[in-house]
Amino acid sequence: MNPVTGERQLITVSTQQEIAMGEQAYGPTQQSQGGEYDVDPVLTAYVQRVGASVAAHAENPLPYEFVVLNNSVPNAWALPGGKIAINRGLLTELNSEAELAAVLGHEVVHAAARHSAQQMTRAMLSQVLVVATAVVARDSQYGNLAVGGAATGAQLINSAYGRGAELESDRYGMKYMSKAGYDPTGAITLQETFVRLSEGRRQDWLSGLFATHPPSPARVAANRQTATTLPAGGELGVEAYEQAMAKTRRIKPAYDAYDEGREALAKGDKDRALTLANRALDLFPDEAHFHSLRGDIRLTEKNYPWAETNYTRAIERRDDFFYYHLQRGLVRKEQGELDAARSDLEASLALMPTAPAHYALGNLAEGRGDVRAALGHYKVVADQQGDYGTAARGRIVRLDLPRNPSAYVPVNCVADGQQALVVQLRNDATEPLRNIRIAVSYTGGDGRTQEQGYTYRGRLVPGQIGNLSTRLGPYTGGGCPVRILGADFSE
Repeated sequence: MNPVTGERQLITVSTQQEIAMGEQAYGPTQQSQGGEYDVDPVLTAYVQRVGASVAAHAENPLPYEFVVLNNSVPNAWALPGGKIAINRGLLTELNSEAELAAVLGHEVVHAAARHSAQQMTRAMLSQVLVVATAVVARDSQYGNLAVGGAATGAQLINSAYGRGAELESDRYGMKYMSKAGYDPTGAITLQETFVRLSEGRRQDWLSGLFATHPPSPARVAANRQTATTLPAGGELGVEAYEQAMAKTRRIKPAYDAYDEGREALAKGDKDRALTLANRALDLFPDEAHFHSLRGDIRLTEKNYPWAETNYTRAIERRDDFFYYHLQRGLVRKEQGELDAARSDLEASLALMPTAPAHYALGNLAEGRGDVRAALGHYKVVADQQGDYGTAARGRIVRLDLPRNPSAYVPVNCVADGQQALVVQLRNDATEPLRNIRIAVSYTGGDGRTQEQGYTYRGRLVPGQIGNLSTRLGPYTGGGCPVRILGADFSE
């Protein structure tokens, strides 16, 4: 029974599983979206109070939590089990406490009505894996680094709900906000603003809230109809909202400069990026992201000492964000500060597992001769797409082939025209191989089993098959008495 609508539905995921899933993914997903917005604790407390007042009227008593994220993209999302986030970038676009209550109420309904569980059930029934571990988050420059829980969370929050779920969340969210004492017309003005912004095709909106919660005139009309069924009046909270937003609005120009600096760096314009990073720091020197941007600029210039200094300054201001530890660890690795690099990289993994951290730790483990630890890190990354996945798969082969050559060179036995044994060797490794050494078992004239060694000296590229004639025979089938002894990489 859907706890919000009262409808009977087929859902294969239990509420306890949803709660556990949300709790596991909440921290890493926040990290992948820029981390907590901790420079304005008054605003965070305000958002949490509004969210709690709305969630108190939800039919499904989940352990609701609300967090403000340090991200300029206008977005809000809910994980299963009631874990809800709203970005700084969306808060700066709202005009009243009632509009905030409408946004949070909408997300509360997604959790309370178990919309994610419904999606997962449909996916399972159609043999589609929803909770993937190699998903690129669209809303942040950090999301494409994530593996594990953060990538799972990204898949969940980036999955667009169906039209029915959106209308359902609007309708019941308005009921919750009305019961909490807010004027439900806040939900109408909110959607009207969203429709107007969507017509402007602003890229940040299209990559944020509108990617998963598309606005439409139909939603505005539905909200107007819902409002007629609810008590008129209630709190709009324009002044209260502006008071709570005072600091964030005051320092918004600093974040605007930072966002432009990030964009300039992505385009390779390091001089402009540095100018903008310095402008952001002049306006608000307490924001760790701004110091990190300057570190990224120095890193692209291979100015490792200054990059390390910038990342250290970021960590001094906020030590619970993975990216600063990751970047300083990579810089320290480049400078040969291996123990310090390892400490930083492990600290970053504790906050959010990422492909760069695992790969770098694999390199460090390989360097000190700990093959087992190196393979462990590389295997986490090997399933990923892109450069890190490719590089990790290559390192795995380099480390594992000498210990387990048969896993990379499968064999097949056939007979030639004279019934002599021919061994077919296939290169299943990721790199070209040569000098593939084998041992063939055969029965000697005295009836005892013996082995004869052979070497395939040609070069086999990945996927290629080579034939090695043994002149042993007659071979009549019934097995392939061959062991792979080893192979060399063809540099």
